[in-house]
Amino acid sequence: MVYYFTTTGGIGIYMGKDKHENEDLIAYGWPEDVWFHVDDLSSAHVYLRLPRGPLRATFRQTGNLDHLPDALKECCALVKANSIEGSKKHEVDVVYTPWENLEKRSTMAVGQIGFKDDKKVVKVRCVTRERDIVKRLEKTKTEDYPDLYAQRQKRDEDVRAKQKERRREASKQQRILDQQRREEADARSYDRLFQNMRDDNAPPIQKATADDSAALEAEDDFM
Repeated sequence: MVYYFTTTGGIGIYMGKDKHENEDLIAYGWPEDVWFHVDDLSSAHVYLRLPRGPLRATFRQTGNLDHLPDALKECCALVKANSIEGSKKHEVDVVYTPWENLEKRSTMAVGQIGFKDDKKVVKVRCVTRERDIVKRLEKTKTEDYPDLYAQRQKRDEDVRAKQKERRREASKQQRILDQQRREEADARSYDRLFQNMRDDNAPPIQKATADDSAALEAEDDFM
C-alpha cells in the first residue's frame, strides 16, 4: 500500500506502508522525486514529487529545496512522525536527496538504501515535532495499491512523446527560419541585380569639349 498526501502548495507526497513497499518505491521512483528519511534512524521513505518545470529545474541547479520552504518543512515533519524512534525524540536530523542518487546494492537488507554520491545528500538539522503540519497532511491522505512499474512506464512514454513533439516543433521553426533567410537573401540578390541593370541602362555622362565651352561663352556675350 502507498499513502499519498498533498503539500500546502499542491505538490504530491507519497510513502510506502512498510519496508516491502519501500523496495518498490526505490525501484520505480521518478527522476522528479526527492527522497526523505530520518538520519541514522529507521523511518518511512517519504518522496516529494516535483512538477516538471521551474520548481524542479531550480532543485536540479541548486541541489536543495530552499525555494520550497513549506514543502520542505512538511516532508521533514511527515518523515519524523513516521519514524518509530524519531517520533519519540524532541528533534531529529532529516536527510533528502534526488531519487536518482539512491543506490540499492544486492547485499543490503529489505528497505535499506545507500547513495551514489554523498555530496548530493542534504541534511536538515534539528527537525522538531510539528503536530499541526502532520494533522493537515493527514487530512489530504489517500491510500492506493498502484502498479508502480506501469506508472513509471507511462511516465517515460509521456516524456518521450513530449520530447519528440518539442524536437518536431523545433525542426519546424528551423525550417521556417531557413526559408525566411533564403527569401531575404534572394531579395537582396534581386535588389543588387536591379541596381546593376539601372546602372547599365543609364546614359553616359558626356564631358564638355572646347567647342561647347566656346559656344557657351558666345551665348553669354550675346545675352
